[in-house]
Amino acid sequence: MQTETFEQAKKLLVSLIETFSISRQESGTAELLCKFFKKQGVEYQRIENNVIVRTKNFDESKPTILLNSHHDTVKPSDGWLSDPFNAICDGGKIIGLGSNDAGASLVSLIFTFLHFNEQENNPFNLILVASAEEEVSGKNGLECVIPILPEIAFGIVGEPTGMKMAIAEKGLMVLDCKAIGKSGHAAHSNGINAIYKAMDDIRWFRTYEFPKTSEYLGMVKMSVTVINAGTQHNVIPGECSFVVDVRSNEMYTNQELFDIINQSVQCEVSARSFRLNSSSIPTSHPLVQSGLSLGLEMFGSPTLSDQVFMTTFPSMKIGPGDTLRSHTANEYIFESELQQGLETYVKLLSNLKL
Repeated sequence: MQTETFEQAKKLLVSLIETFSISRQESGTAELLCKFFKKQGVEYQRIENNVIVRTKNFDESKPTILLNSHHDTVKPSDGWLSDPFNAICDGGKIIGLGSNDAGASLVSLIFTFLHFNEQENNPFNLILVASAEEEVSGKNGLECVIPILPEIAFGIVGEPTGMKMAIAEKGLMVLDCKAIGKSGHAAHSNGINAIYKAMDDIRWFRTYEFPKTSEYLGMVKMSVTVINAGTQHNVIPGECSFVVDVRSNEMYTNQELFDIINQSVQCEVSARSFRLNSSSIPTSHPLVQSGLSLGLEMFGSPTLSDQVFMTTFPSMKIGPGDTLRSHTANEYIFESELQQGLETYVKLLSNLKL
């Protein structure tokens, strides 16, 4: 990757960091990206705060690859030693909110798009979506864009993975559970303690193991994370509510997991959403094979991304940076990682055997 391209990518990353972009309030970075593409002579489409571009000479007879990363960020956590919205370039690091998650991935994908946009006779089309509301899995993010896109062959999702290939990603389902008892005076035996009823079900959530295990994601994981019951010391509680965090593997849909859970426990169970399913891509897929030929490693990712909305086509998550830096104070990306992202994405697509 040419030095000039790297400097342009670094400049765009700094501009993104220094533009307010908290999820659901990322109109500033959307506008910044629209102006950037206009300056590059690339036609863009904006839906809500999502910015979409397509390679010129789009040919419907060729497969279309989706490049996606997000430009929204979480709120800054406590402990920042500098202004999170002021990019600091020091000692080979770029420090600032969203630098690692997922500014470096987004910028790398943008310049990968621009690289192929100038090439003649590409064997594929590219659509790049710089999405909004990823950090909150919002309905005005990629989810509202997917239905208007043409048929997608497969997708590349830019997230910090150390340029390892996440060929599977865990899904999420949050359950609200309620055990129903009967209120009564604690001194008598005329009540049914809802906490005790809840304890039986909580024990099931703690110990039950779904039989289908994923090679890369392992087992489905269920965790009770919130519990509420009771009003005062001498009243037997008639209700006990608790919340269960369910991390699914690609062996089950969230609906399938819900049905099994609902048939196995006594409490009332409701799912907040079935939208955030697990995903995977076969190791035989040309995209994975291209990565393996470059010496890239495969793994299963426990964290969610906009990949959850790519339900009608295979996708892979890969990008520069370290997921452990995401959502932390003093977030940063190494300039060498940005360089690696720029180079590897181009090689990954150039090496495809479609």
